[in-house]
Amino acid sequence: MSTENKAGLGALLTPEESILVLIDHQPFQVANLHSHDPGLVVNNTVGLAKAAKAFDVPTILTTVLEERGGLLFQAVQDVFPEQKPINRTLINTWQDERVVDAVKATGRKKLIIAGLWTEVCVAMPAIQAAGEGFDVYVVTDASGGTTAESHDMAVRRMIQAGVTPITWMAVMSEWQRDWAREETVAGLTEVMVAHTGATGVAFTWETQLLNTPR
Repeated sequence: MSTENKAGLGALLTPEESILVLIDHQPFQVANLHSHDPGLVVNNTVGLAKAAKAFDVPTILTTVLEERGGLLFQAVQDVFPEQKPINRTLINTWQDERVVDAVKATGRKKLIIAGLWTEVCVAMPAIQAAGEGFDVYVVTDASGGTTAESHDMAVRRMIQAGVTPITWMAVMSEWQRDWAREETVAGLTEVMVAHTGATGVAFTWETQLLNTPR
């Protein structure tokens, strides 16, 4: 991502320009996830997946050695029941031609990545794709590393390579951008209530107050 594209309105995400790749959200990786609370990462990943579906953002699911590391989180798979994850042997997702071809087939250049672990299966494709002209965004709270340090060092390294770190709620908010985008408000609201914790509770409360007779 060039420096001039890192600021201004064009640096913000839109559903029409985005493509999401979810990498290796599997049991083995979660068992060794120590940079974040595992339950929170699962929640955030599912929320991100549901948001992508609500905004009609193409999403590619991929796993590594799923016969050993386990299948994709069921809650993520349930968002895209018709899609079979691309199961790789390559550690670097961006070296798997099936994944790269699927991304390029969309014609979209804002590549959003989340996965496990940050320092390996996220950093490798993010750095490579950024070097090949994609505007890469890594969703840090739908990713995680084997230690807090490994996650942090990976994010720092990716920033040096031109990758933009972002959180999943920021992604969803940039996709919505305008409450006048009424066709996606219902989907956004459903995701917020189910996956944004206290924010979802507050939103539900606000809705209750607005519907309360005075």
